[in-house]
Amino acid sequence: MLHSTAVVVKTEYISLQMYKNLKISVVVPAYNEEKQIMKVIKSMPDYVDAIVIIDDCSKDKTSSVVEKSQKKYPKVVLLKHQVNEGVGGAIATGYKWARDNDFDAAVVMAGDAQMDPLELPVLIDPIAADQTDYAKANRLIYKEFRDIIPKARLFGNAFLSFLTKIASGYWHVSDSQTGYTVVNKKVLHTINWDKMYKRYGQPNDLLVKLNVHNFRVKDIPTKPVYNVGEESKLRIKKVLLPMSMLLLRLFFWRLKEKYIIRDFHPLILFYALGLLFGGLSVLFFIRLIYKWIAYGHVPEVTLLLLLFSFATSVQSIFFAMFFDQENNKNLR
Repeated sequence: MLHSTAVVVKTEYISLQMYKNLKISVVVPAYNEEKQIMKVIKSMPDYVDAIVIIDDCSKDKTSSVVEKSQKKYPKVVLLKHQVNEGVGGAIATGYKWARDNDFDAAVVMAGDAQMDPLELPVLIDPIAADQTDYAKANRLIYKEFRDIIPKARLFGNAFLSFLTKIASGYWHVSDSQTGYTVVNKKVLHTINWDKMYKRYGQPNDLLVKLNVHNFRVKDIPTKPVYNVGEESKLRIKKVLLPMSMLLLRLFFWRLKEKYIIRDFHPLILFYALGLLFGGLSVLFFIRLIYKWIAYGHVPEVTLLLLLFSFATSVQSIFFAMFFDQENNKNLR
């Protein structure tokens, strides 16, 4: 059960409908969503067995709206954080509730009605057929995504998706920032949700942890949904640098956990060689510039060493990425 003292649990009767023999819960992180949360509740398909709404210490009337809805919608479960834990912390609370109540799958849908419930079956079907362990929406492979997604968000998403490929080892995955996902029962019982990143980097952090445990991940094309009354709390410029640093840290953590502690793989040596010669390249470049300014000519030996170290660094890193991609291709 949930042991966090920061959570107050309010539940109502849960009707067991099931979808393809799966007991399904929908986890809905909500922060100041009093205007949108009823749209989410009303639009939820009948086959969903529990709508788990986590009020992340909202400053508005989100909890009151949800509590009133429980009389008409008995599947609604309300979990209240006493302190704000971020969207990742709210999702972790929902996942733990689904795990402790023995659900077969847990869906994540935002509290601002930005996810289309009509597309839920295409996300759940691969889980039901045991084709994947984690199904995620991918708005970047929808045919008209460029006309729907705001340009700033599209750029930020594409940039972070590229970094997430490297950090997570799921080279086939894009749209890493999507929040529309489904995990199966095995994932619910394997991942330590108390250690999941609690802010906007949660989807990226989870992908890295899934890769360490060799879970299969599948991208599902879904239509982007915007301008339905949502108010974005994400500021692209403010998150790009922190997210990049987070992904760098997660990258090194994954290499250590997966390729050193759990099972050694020679790609570690290629990455180490790439970083070593990359550092030497920087030193040789600084020396070259200094000699050029001080003596008016480019030192040939330093230039040759710079070119050699840079070429070796790039080649080694590319080899390491290739081995990483090959090692994870069965996780598609």
